[in-house]
Amino acid sequence: MWHGWLAHLRQRRCSYVLLVMAWIAMMSRVFGVPVPWCPLMVNVTPSLPYTLALFDYWHGPYRRGDYVVYRFDGVVCKQFPVLRGQLLFKRVVGVGGDRISVRQRTVLVNGAEVGTALRLAPRGVALEPIAAGQIPDGSFYVQGTSPDSFDSRYRQSGLVRAEQIIGAVVPLF
Repeated sequence: MWHGWLAHLRQRRCSYVLLVMAWIAMMSRVFGVPVPWCPLMVNVTPSLPYTLALFDYWHGPYRRGDYVVYRFDGVVCKQFPVLRGQLLFKRVVGVGGDRISVRQRTVLVNGAEVGTALRLAPRGVALEPIAAGQIPDGSFYVQGTSPDSFDSRYRQSGLVRAEQIIGAVVPLF
């Protein structure tokens, strides 16, 4: 029995080595260094429809439509400290100077509807929509494509400051 398994392992050793290396890289991102040192990012949340993205360390100024990775630092971190510094992957929807308005729970950026804020998070925590106003220079309104995404629609998440952004990503698939 062992002889057959060892022969199988020898024939496919390169595949197994690559698989183990990928697993170690992903686990180091989860349990070790959260800053992406590997240019490939894996997204396992329904927040965005992309699973694999290429990290762009040298991206210029961020614009509407860019996908960014940032360190979370919303006001909800006071209630849930484990969220502070968590890396999130979202799309830039609003930039400094843009105007945010809220009609009931529908959020608009420059008059265009960008999403509706839920009343409760999946775990029953009450959610409040972001306050209306102008996005300050150096801040961004970011959002996922899923209606359940925890993003700038909510006061608890808020706007993302430029210093929180680690870099841009280019979705692959």
